[in-house]
Amino acid sequence: MSRARHRRGFTVVELLVSIAILAILASLLLPTLARARGSAGAARCTSNLRQFGFAAQMYWDDHDGESFPYRSGATNGGDIFWFGWLERGSEGQRRFDPKPGAIWPYLEARGVETCPELLRSGPDFKPKAATGTGGYGYNLTLSGPAGQPAFRLASVSRPTDLAVFADAAQINDFQPPASPGHPMIEEFYYLSTNEPTTHFRHRERATVVFADGHVGRESAVQGSTDPRMPSAHVGRLRTEILGVR
Repeated sequence: MSRARHRRGFTVVELLVSIAILAILASLLLPTLARARGSAGAARCTSNLRQFGFAAQMYWDDHDGESFPYRSGATNGGDIFWFGWLERGSEGQRRFDPKPGAIWPYLEARGVETCPELLRSGPDFKPKAATGTGGYGYNLTLSGPAGQPAFRLASVSRPTDLAVFADAAQINDFQPPASPGHPMIEEFYYLSTNEPTTHFRHRERATVVFADGHVGRESAVQGSTDPRMPSAHVGRLRTEILGVR
């Protein structure tokens, strides 16, 4: 009888206490895991943008210091942007080819254009094409006005203060499946001084690569967060790093 008592299982009370302890430990551990995941994503994003910066510098070297345009033409039912060719048509179904993009020859690998912290699943994300097209935006100031001579990097007096690429996204409420009653976040491709197109996805900060090649983090201009989806943290960068000095 004594041995039988020693071999008995947990009582209901002991089981409930064990579950409570495990729940407490999980509640303490999950935030730590989330922070670790966020840090890993931020490190990957930094590496991606550093490669983008190197690619841009190689392009400038090969083109006598001239920057590439945001959009360079239209062909085959689509448009050639700095990041590749994007077909016109229904959102989420368009074809995409990165090879015509200005900096593709200097990257030649898929994956670096995508930040792991841009969550592409869920009811609030709207894809632009049938496949992912990217998650970084190009400083429109460097593109220059349409029809005008290309912007020359030699005119930049402080390249350490000039953003070239950064985390980007847009809030869309005008193209299905998005609507005014259901705004959605989507990939976007340029950084603007007057539109909320920078995505502050890393704990409310955006990763930015500058004209000298260094990578930094920036906070949104106060009051610039898109009010249609404030929790998405899409806003504007400082004009000081988007303008030409």
